[in-house]
Amino acid sequence: MTLRVGDLVPDFCLIDQSGKYRTNEEFKGRLLVLFFYPKDDTPGCTIEVCGFRDKYDLFKILGAEVCGVSNGSEESHFIFSNKNKLQYPLLYDNNNSLRTAFGVKKSLGFLDARITYIIDSKGIIRHIYKDLLDGSSHIKEAIKILKELQI
Repeated sequence: MTLRVGDLVPDFCLIDQSGKYRTNEEFKGRLLVLFFYPKDDTPGCTIEVCGFRDKYDLFKILGAEVCGVSNGSEESHFIFSNKNKLQYPLLYDNNNSLRTAFGVKKSLGFLDARITYIIDSKGIIRHIYKDLLDGSSHIKEAIKILKELQI
């Protein structure tokens, strides 16, 4: 089942690049930008994660936490995060369990999709944005929606 705007985020518990367990419960009470990306250390994904890094202070001002998700290993996330000096967690989605729980399908039938969810303080999805090829557009879209939610 694919999650939609208005749906409650499913419970999750995944390891981040530092070996810390992260759950949906720790983000309750705050806005969350949860973005699924295809693969560590590829050109498009590097642009996307660095875009979130570069605007991280603005996300904090807007009251949002940021988390990236892919099925890269904990070690791959650690190297990728350190290389790009990321201030936010990259969650290791072993066996694509979170992708499956969100109903994130493959793009073009074989590529891991690039999709961003804006989740409110109660864990409800408020916006979904998909664009496989333009990683930087996810940052712009997330900021736009977070500003709208401030009103």
